[in-house]
Amino acid sequence: MGSKLLNKEVQNYINANLKTDLHTLLLKKSPFSEVSMQEIVQQIKGKQVAERKFPFLLKEGILFPPQLNLEQSSSEKTALYKSEILTGKKFIDLTSGFGIDAYYLSRNFDDITLVEQNTALLNIVENNWNVLGRKAKFINRKLEDFLNENTEHFDVIYLDPARRDEQKNKVFLLEDLSPDILEIQEKLCSISDLVVIKLSPLIDLKYLVSVLPGISRVDIIALKNDVKEVVVFLSSENTDKIICNSVNLESNESVFSFTFGEEETAESEYSEPEKYIYIPNHSILKAGVFNLVSQKFGLKKLHPNSHLYTSTEKIENFPGRILEMESVDSKSIKKKGQFNIIAKNYPLKPEEIKKKYGLKDGGDQYLIFTQSKKGKIILKSV
Repeated sequence: MGSKLLNKEVQNYINANLKTDLHTLLLKKSPFSEVSMQEIVQQIKGKQVAERKFPFLLKEGILFPPQLNLEQSSSEKTALYKSEILTGKKFIDLTSGFGIDAYYLSRNFDDITLVEQNTALLNIVENNWNVLGRKAKFINRKLEDFLNENTEHFDVIYLDPARRDEQKNKVFLLEDLSPDILEIQEKLCSISDLVVIKLSPLIDLKYLVSVLPGISRVDIIALKNDVKEVVVFLSSENTDKIICNSVNLESNESVFSFTFGEEETAESEYSEPEKYIYIPNHSILKAGVFNLVSQKFGLKKLHPNSHLYTSTEKIENFPGRILEMESVDSKSIKKKGQFNIIAKNYPLKPEEIKKKYGLKDGGDQYLIFTQSKKGKIILKSV
C-alpha cells in the first residue's frame, strides 16, 4: 500500500484535494487502479490533522494511518514538552502507535526501540522515520510477548495504553486499559529505572495514587487551557513525596508545582470581590488544589465552591487569567450587549444566561456569574 500511495501522480492528486469535501470525494471512483479512494481520503485526513497537530510530518514521503490512530496520537507540542524531561542511553516505547511521542521523547537517547502489534501501523511509522532520518529498532509484537522474552534493561520505558474496550467505548481505570498497567507494573519496573505512562485527562488523581505504587511524579498537561493528558512517572527509587506539575502549554503561564497531599493542609481566606479576579487554568482545576493556590499566591477565595480568587493588588505569575472587575447589578446589564460569559458555582449555565439577558458572545469584556459567601453576584470587567 505504502509504495503505491507514494507514487508521484497519487501524491499530486492528494495534495490537489486537501480542501475538497471528503464525503463527496468518497463517492467518486479512484483515478488510480491500484489505490482506492478510501486510501486517498485517509492520506488527506492525515495531512489535515498534521497541519494542526504535528506539522513536522508535512513532508514529502510521509504516510498517515487511519483516523483513530491520528486521534489517539499526542500532539507535537505535548510530545516536545515531555522530551525536555527525559534523557538516557536506551529508550523503548512499548505502545508506539503512530510514533509521535517516541519521535520526540527519543531525541536524547542513543538506542531506541519501538514495539507495536499493528503491522500496518508499524510499517507506516518505519517509513516515516526513514524519511525523517531517525533510526530505531521496530518490533512487531504484542507487548506481553515482548516483555516475556525481553532480557534487556532500559533507561526509560514509555507507554500510552489504549483507552477503549472491545466495544470501542472509552475506559479510564488502570485495570481496564490495554495493557493492564497494574498487571505489568512489577515487570516494567524490573527492567527500567523510570517508567513513564500517558493517561487520560479524565483520570482521578486520588484514585491513581491509591492504586499505583511507585509514583514519583505526575504532570497534568494542558495545551491552550485544554487538559490533554496526565503523565505518570514510576521510579525504582523510593520516594516519600509525589511531585505534581500543572502545566499549560502555549500560554506564557508558569508551571504550578506542588507535592501530592499539600492541599489537605492548605487553608483559604475568604473575601467579597476586590479589584482583581483570578481564574485558574484548567490544569490547576484538574489538580484540585484550590486552597493551595489561595495560600501560595496570597489570594482570597470568593466561596469554597466557586474556585475564583481576588486581591486588591495585582499578583503576577498567576497560572490563569487575571481580570480587573467590579460588582454590578443585573439591571445594569444592557440587552444585546457582547460579553465573554463565565458561570462558576451559579444556577444558570452560560447559554441560559445569554438567553435570559439577551446577550451575545464575544468582544473584549467579561461577565462572571458566581457566588461569594454572601450569595449570588455578577462581576463585569473594567
